[in-house]
Amino acid sequence: MASSGDTTVAGKSSDVYDPPSKPLLSTYIDEFHHHHHTPPPSESDPSSSSHYPANITYNYHSPRPIKDIPFLLFFLLLVLSAFAFGIFASINKNPNPPSSASAFVYDISSDSCVKGRRSSIFGERVLFLNLLGSNSHYILKNLIWTLVVTLILSIPISLFVLFSLKHFAKQLVYISLPFFVIVPIFLNLYWFVACTISSTCSEKFPLGYRIIVLVFVLLVIGVIVWILVVNWSRVELTVRIIRVASDALSNNLGLFVVLPGLILGLLVYYAPIVVFMVFARLNGEMVPRENHGIVFCEWKQDSWVPAYYALAILTMLWSAAAMVEAQAYVISGTIAQWYFLKEDSKVKRSIRSSLRNAFGPSFGTVCFSGLLISVVRMVRAAVDSAANEDASGMVNLILRCCVNALLSAFDFLNKFTINFAAITGEAYCASAKLTYELLRRNLLSAVVVETVSTRLLAGITFVLSAIYAIVVCVILKYGSDLGADSYIVAAMAFVVVLIVLGLLVHVLENVIDTVYICYAIDRDKGEVCKPDVHEIYVHLPISRNHHNLNARTSPLLV
Repeated sequence: MASSGDTTVAGKSSDVYDPPSKPLLSTYIDEFHHHHHTPPPSESDPSSSSHYPANITYNYHSPRPIKDIPFLLFFLLLVLSAFAFGIFASINKNPNPPSSASAFVYDISSDSCVKGRRSSIFGERVLFLNLLGSNSHYILKNLIWTLVVTLILSIPISLFVLFSLKHFAKQLVYISLPFFVIVPIFLNLYWFVACTISSTCSEKFPLGYRIIVLVFVLLVIGVIVWILVVNWSRVELTVRIIRVASDALSNNLGLFVVLPGLILGLLVYYAPIVVFMVFARLNGEMVPRENHGIVFCEWKQDSWVPAYYALAILTMLWSAAAMVEAQAYVISGTIAQWYFLKEDSKVKRSIRSSLRNAFGPSFGTVCFSGLLISVVRMVRAAVDSAANEDASGMVNLILRCCVNALLSAFDFLNKFTINFAAITGEAYCASAKLTYELLRRNLLSAVVVETVSTRLLAGITFVLSAIYAIVVCVILKYGSDLGADSYIVAAMAFVVVLIVLGLLVHVLENVIDTVYICYAIDRDKGEVCKPDVHEIYVHLPISRNHHNLNARTSPLLV
């Protein structure tokens, strides 16, 4: 048996899940306290007290304890109510739809509306089809085929982008960066020339104003170039972070099957609710109404239908937000298992276990997180709407500032909460608190993960989608008779590719956040499960509150 004085080299321990005898930062911190005569963190910082977990790591226990049960029950009650009232609406619907009001006449003897003549709905449909025309049918056919081919090609395109980011992230980023400047310059010059040539535009917009706008846009582009030059070192770091995230995602390609499957499942779940809302619209009756001495029949909807619409819409919004959080949970759980994997072992059923936890013991946490995000988005939308209405007054300004401050505080606390919950299985509030303390203990911050990575990835997806749209437009222009309509079809193809690649960017963002939390857990335990990750993430900006201490304790982090 080894003596108590023996130490274990970080990352080489036989069991990476047991805390080492001395963390990596302890040597630097003890030296700092020895020279400056300050008590160690465990004595001076309440965040280091014993009520915080001493060994945070991925919770492999199955089954995990059920968390946030009240929110789970509340969500299930809401869903069951939406389906129950929807079934009632389907059974209780009126066979005569509101559009058939013209077929009813007022019967004086019975003081009610009775059906008098047949509706001309069928004739209206035939007239609509005739007005559609053969040309529109040809455009629709080409549009459908283009979108189908685009959806099929989006899979290899996404895989190509992923593996390009893994092996050639630097080249791909540097090739895309010039387009961030070239595209707005081209659009600016194109607009200026087109408006100068057009007599109508030149009359409404004099040359002096056009020059002012042209110079202003060029100055904005110059500011963008200056920002890129000043932050060039951060771009280099961002490229390395993107490469690590792409490597982690490429080792868990099963997520490309599971995540679209969750979206498809959400659409299947939405289908009966949408049908119920349509049937709810048919709940009512034809009632007589008098206007200027003339009695006619009109549709009167049942009073409970608007309430059901509100219930169904709230259920759909909460479900969509919960599904987004469930996806983040599955991504985080899967990537965390890959991160903490021992060198001599393999990940087994990591995605399956993450799915089981997300829709099992932690489903209440997922629902709670989705509810908070939905509320925050609705409040933010209301605040933005109020600001657009030009609401003046000091009170309104103060209220908007307070609300924005609260929303920013929520974003700060919610940044890594669902990632931490997926790793540890803790409840939402406990995860938010423990995440903040974990980052604070290790001199990290919840807001320093590179936002540049998101912007670069968004720019890359925009450039690739634009290239694909140009290729589609050229093929349709010379391979079909669409003419100018080929631009519309190409624009739709651009939107589809942009959405698909946007989903890839969303997944990579969650991977980056998860790896950051795993890196913080490694630092907290004094271990190095992924040395290549530590070599990159160690250069991220540190928390401002601990900048001086960090600069004196660990030169590697400066």
